[in-house]
Amino acid sequence: MTALERIYLWNILKGMAITFRHIFKKKATINYPEQKRSFSAVFRGLQILNRDEEGRERCTACGLCAVACPAEAITMEAAERLPTEEHLYREEKYAAKYEINMLRCIFCGLCEEACPKDAIYLSQTFAQANYSRSGFIYKKEDLLIPHPKENPEAYAKALGERKTINN
Repeated sequence: MTALERIYLWNILKGMAITFRHIFKKKATINYPEQKRSFSAVFRGLQILNRDEEGRERCTACGLCAVACPAEAITMEAAERLPTEEHLYREEKYAAKYEINMLRCIFCGLCEEACPKDAIYLSQTFAQANYSRSGFIYKKEDLLIPHPKENPEAYAKALGERKTINN
């Protein structure tokens, strides 16, 4: 060691110089929730169950999303559509029960890629908070996008920049 290194003065001065340089730089923090952080267009957030333009559910309970999920976070039960429910569901089968355990979900997007009907997609929503573990198990009612005819503003907001795909 040199004499300058032995007295640690040189290292202290270098550390102080770095500190003073960072004082005048722009801060990296934001004031959430007043300010929102911008994400890239390919950001994967909370899952959404999609509807078609008439408000019918797209999900046909085929189970491909549950099979593709590596964390096994998706569970569903299928049911047959009744003749009086044609305005609610697109196909003859629908998901009577659809749940996603968000504590297990790894936001990989494989459920979105596996779905042949564009029924599930990952939205731009990122802030999820709850006080209990059971609150992170999202049921079908929690995941469904708002009805496009009954609430067009909320439907457009939930859809975001995503374009609708007609299947």
